[in-house]
Amino acid sequence: MNWLNSEAFTLFGQHIKWSDMIGNVIGLVALALGWRRSIWTWPAQFVSGLILFAAFATAHLSGSAGKQVVVMLVAAWGFWQWNRGRRQAQDGSVAIRFATNPERLLLVGAAAAGTLAVGGLFTLYPSLSWDPWPDAYIFVGTIVAMYAQARGMVEFWFAWLLVDLVGVPLNFANGFAFSGFVYVIYGALVLWGLRDWWLRSRDARPALEGAPA
Repeated sequence: MNWLNSEAFTLFGQHIKWSDMIGNVIGLVALALGWRRSIWTWPAQFVSGLILFAAFATAHLSGSAGKQVVVMLVAAWGFWQWNRGRRQAQDGSVAIRFATNPERLLLVGAAAAGTLAVGGLFTLYPSLSWDPWPDAYIFVGTIVAMYAQARGMVEFWFAWLLVDLVGVPLNFANGFAFSGFVYVIYGALVLWGLRDWWLRSRDARPALEGAPA
């Protein structure tokens, strides 16, 4: 599997790795499927996480690599959550909604506490990460975003936007140019997905029609 971490091509002076490119393309597909509320978003996220784990682990970015392990675990849980929700709904749909105020406070509090804890760990053990605080921020932010997505919360799009703000410069700085370019595209897709979920969550129907699995 060493070919995954070999160079695919050079773009604008940046060396693009196969693992970086393939993992992020699948990640874009997963995001698009999430926009469509298709349950296949979770298997796609799992595969993306598996490939990107190989990429980040070899680059000594323990936070980003560890994030991919959590991505795979949460993807499996999210698949189970959405599949259960579809079975419980009479029309086989996936319900989406805005988080309650207590849920929003929980998400923000968990993100802040988690970033402090993981960032502190990376600071105490510098060998775990070259960029401890940005790495910790992305690690925890991704977990929060995927948790909110699994629960059908519109706020998960906001969480992804906040991850993007740090993810773009971090990936360029650590030699993952394709990830940096893709994070820019993520930003645009997130804005469109946010608008779509926002409008659908305003619908009076209790459950919204999802894309066919």
